[in-house]
Amino acid sequence: MTTGGDVPTMATVTIWNEYRHEREDEAVTAVYPDGIHETLADALADDHDVTTATFDEPEHGLTADVLERTDVLLWWGHEAHDEVSESVVDRVHQRVLEGMGLIVLHSGHYAKVFKRLMGTTCSLQYREDGATERLWVVDPGHPIADGLEESIELPRTEMYGEPFDVPEPDRLVFVSWFEGGEVFRSGCCYRRGSGRIFYFRPGHETYPIYEHDAVRRVVRNAVEWARPTDGAPRTFGERE
Repeated sequence: MTTGGDVPTMATVTIWNEYRHEREDEAVTAVYPDGIHETLADALADDHDVTTATFDEPEHGLTADVLERTDVLLWWGHEAHDEVSESVVDRVHQRVLEGMGLIVLHSGHYAKVFKRLMGTTCSLQYREDGATERLWVVDPGHPIADGLEESIELPRTEMYGEPFDVPEPDRLVFVSWFEGGEVFRSGCCYRRGSGRIFYFRPGHETYPIYEHDAVRRVVRNAVEWARPTDGAPRTFGERE
């Protein structure tokens, strides 16, 4: 939110994570012992009011009250997309249309709410080979690219490749190149209703990608970009 004088205030950020891999897979536990959500929270806690929510909490931790006070929601999911409650999906979808920002991370491209907002399958190619990725900043003037170098190199990651079945982004901030030769649209900006949406590709659970300084900078920038802004009233229906 902003104050009347356009002075930025702390955003209220909710980080949602399935929090299953970290409890079930020793390799993931070794990388994220407290969960991916806690690592992301650490990256944002100095600048924002951050809370976390996980799949196995009542209503997946995303009650109406939680979402009502959330300015920006981060979403990380992988193995339980189909298990997410339709009522929670409805709730998140409506809040995005009302103005809540949504940042979808890595395998969250298959999240029910992201697919609904995009209106497509959000499918892609992938290969888990632990090879190098280089994210090129293709829109250096975008706020999400603020403070970055011309590229971000991740020495070990999972490959995502085109075609990526999403609508053409309003703005494309990053394009990834992978050691195997593939490319991928890794930083896609959208607007749905009053809400801003950013899809950011990096974040496979077996690599410490959310510890990378530049990746954390992207996440912080994305929260600032996606947070609600004041604007003219939106009214619908018959007008006298």
